[in-house]
Amino acid sequence: MKTDIYERVTARIITDLEQGERPWFKPWNAEHAAGRITRPLRHNGQPYRGINVVMLWSAAVAAGYTAPIWMTYRQAQELGAQVRKGETGSLVVFASTITRTGTDESSGQEVEEEIPFIKGYTVFNVEQIDGLPAHFYTPAAPRLDPVQRIAKAEAFFSASGASIRHGGNMAFYSVTEDRVQMPPFETFKDAESYYVTLAHEVTHWTRHPSRLDRDFGRKRWGDEGYAMEELVAELGAAFLSVDLDLTPEPRADHAAYIAHWLKVLKADKRAIFSAAAYAQRAADYLSRLQVQNQAEPMREARAA
Repeated sequence: MKTDIYERVTARIITDLEQGERPWFKPWNAEHAAGRITRPLRHNGQPYRGINVVMLWSAAVAAGYTAPIWMTYRQAQELGAQVRKGETGSLVVFASTITRTGTDESSGQEVEEEIPFIKGYTVFNVEQIDGLPAHFYTPAAPRLDPVQRIAKAEAFFSASGASIRHGGNMAFYSVTEDRVQMPPFETFKDAESYYVTLAHEVTHWTRHPSRLDRDFGRKRWGDEGYAMEELVAELGAAFLSVDLDLTPEPRADHAAYIAHWLKVLKADKRAIFSAAAYAQRAADYLSRLQVQNQAEPMREARAA
């Protein structure tokens, strides 16, 4: 019985949580042809220094950029490229000094003094720019063959109708934009890791008000509502993995991903059952979409 499998998956996750498994890590490769991202680079390959390193690291993490190269709007144009409409740049600073001529108060002599100043300007990551030479975009050697897909999983997620975009090094669902963002398929260590990650994010996708309208009252990252939604997505991905015959290598990081919110489960003995029920509804909802979307072409064919 599938219900028994779901129950065993739930029990295993709780056991893993109790054992305090190792921290979660992303199952994709965040490297670039320019090398493993250490310092951000200017358009000419020169590394940024000081505070600009911290500022651009932060910007890259927030936006999910994997390319370490940044340039100004003008530099992009000089290379025959164009920053995409609507893109927001990131602030960097230029520190220097200016020389000013003045009069020494004690001697009355004319003297020159250097005055330090900082000037801010805007740069864009190459992933925000179209038309640059190919080497600016080239990722590291892929871990997966791009044709190494799993047909059943591809068909399932395609039939969901979810807006799924690829790029960057972060997987997430944006409820405001109603879209799923995934790193490129080729950057995952194996095909199952890609589809299980996608299952997690598509489970989040079902929470939208136009679908299951799931809202636990979350206000900020890490609060109880956030913890419950993440737990639902984790269990939903496990349930969908069963349905799609996915057998990824067992990883403790899945458990550690929700370990931060273990206190929610301990504070409410019914929380895991509630989360599993919501996860099951999400999996059922996605399964119903398969039937609906597969039936549409048949109805259209009969009408023709």
